[in-house]
Amino acid sequence: MSKPKIRHIALVARDPNAMARYYEKVFDMEIIHRSKNGSCFVSDGYLTMAILPHRLTGSAPVGLNHFGIQVDSQEEIAHRIKDYGLEEPKKRPADRPYAEYRACDPEGNLFDISVHGYSDVEDEAGRDKKTKEAV
Repeated sequence: MSKPKIRHIALVARDPNAMARYYEKVFDMEIIHRSKNGSCFVSDGYLTMAILPHRLTGSAPVGLNHFGIQVDSQEEIAHRIKDYGLEEPKKRPADRPYAEYRACDPEGNLFDISVHGYSDVEDEAGRDKKTKEAV
């Protein structure tokens, strides 16, 4: 198995569109996706940053929310996490276009786990289609 790679981070912002424009103009990042919920996704071609809308009814403060790690085998990583004595990664909701699973480290920092990666938006239906085509 190749070394897992951090390919995705997520920030919570009061104005995701303004933040996306900032990263686009200042760092030449590309806005690669805008979600119906107001999230914006920007990329430098290597790392994707999700800029999530801050909600007064939500529990996430403004700032770093989570990061994402691309792996070859979700099952292997889940096994290692469980062997470490931590809770097994949980499947992400179908409306999350990047990550398949969510877990946390011993301090409670959240991270996503993805086999397909973070450079393209791929929802659960797209992943299911790829799985069927591969069979």
